[in-house]
Amino acid sequence: MAELPLSSAGTDFLLDDRLRGFPAGHAPVAASRLAELALKPFDGAMQLPLISLNLSVFDANAALMLRYVREQGIAIAPHGKTPMVPTLARRLVDAGAWGTTVADIRQASVMLKAGLTRLILANEIGGRAAAKRLAAALAGYDDAEIYIFADTPELIEALAAAWTGRADLPRLNILPELGLARGGARTVAAATAVADAVIARQTPRFRLAGVAAYEGAAATADPVETRERIARLMAMTGELLAVVRSRVDAARPLIVTAGGSVYFDLVVKALKPAIDGDGRTVLVVRSGAIFFHDHGTYDRGLRALDARGGFTLAGKPVAAAAAFRPALRVWAEVLSRPEPGLAVCGMGLRDVALDQGLPRPLALYRDGRLTAELAGAEVSKLNDQHAFLDVPEDLGIKVGDVVEFGISHPCTCLDRHAVVYGLDQTQTATTAFLTSFG
Repeated sequence: MAELPLSSAGTDFLLDDRLRGFPAGHAPVAASRLAELALKPFDGAMQLPLISLNLSVFDANAALMLRYVREQGIAIAPHGKTPMVPTLARRLVDAGAWGTTVADIRQASVMLKAGLTRLILANEIGGRAAAKRLAAALAGYDDAEIYIFADTPELIEALAAAWTGRADLPRLNILPELGLARGGARTVAAATAVADAVIARQTPRFRLAGVAAYEGAAATADPVETRERIARLMAMTGELLAVVRSRVDAARPLIVTAGGSVYFDLVVKALKPAIDGDGRTVLVVRSGAIFFHDHGTYDRGLRALDARGGFTLAGKPVAAAAAFRPALRVWAEVLSRPEPGLAVCGMGLRDVALDQGLPRPLALYRDGRLTAELAGAEVSKLNDQHAFLDVPEDLGIKVGDVVEFGISHPCTCLDRHAVVYGLDQTQTATTAFLTSFG
């Protein structure tokens, strides 16, 4: 039997029953031929639990977000850490995304090997050893366009040393980062020191390329305080951008990057005037989870966005919470009915996230058919591989039924799965995506 590949660089790969979802005992099948099996998550043949992606919903979410950024005159580099699927990152770039965002050196390697060469490494990486690892990862990709966050002059020195005398490395574009609650310099003066450290070591392959921030880490439980903190961070970002522009040639293209999947509207509103006034700077948001959406944290986030009228198309407010739709599902089988109001399902902490809320039961399937919507049912707790589902006693749920669950926070759910099954509009698995979480 052929071995499964170790990476998902956009090529075909083999599916067999070592992977979730694939039918037990079935002969191995190439992912490109999966549609021939006409499998559905609730058909009784697929091994559960599994995670699925509705491809038409994903593409519709992408079209909506890409239309928004085009109309705003900005760009987007979707954060690849959400699915860690290079073929999905390529799908977004082909649809019009400016580039791809990654969180660390290993993720950059995954995307580079898949042919995605315009990357924002939206994180500090460490010290001298990390700078050497970054250089090793980028060696041979001299035509790549790489941007990286930095918040100390010490990191600049480490990166400059790693780039010295190397002709096999791409130009490294440095983005001094401002922050309030995670990484990032805490003052404009501190970030300016980072910019000046770059200028002092600047070469054709090592240069100052703009500024960076991340507003999501500044959020609190209080929405008023959150908006005040984000406004303060964006004001600092605009101030730093002006400083950086004053330090470089007026004709040099720069980027300013911020904006996740919940507060991107506040970023655009705050920074767009500075971008428009510069003429040589591009605002690049990094929203990633919005393409997948969910039934929890991002649903709540988009409802809050709608409350402030933040999402507009053709100059008019649009209800983002209704326009974007959740594309991910986790499917699990009912294993036990030990009590009248309890169903125990074969899905747990190994399969689904709970850091931003428990999964939501959506629908019940029996013998390959939709039986009922699961209004009134809820997950009360998760064990390693079990979900405790509180159900109305008159629902009639049975052992062997399949439950369709919505999730909260795709970023910490997808990383539990080696394979994501792509479903068409009939909920048939037409393709499979191999994830690369390491």
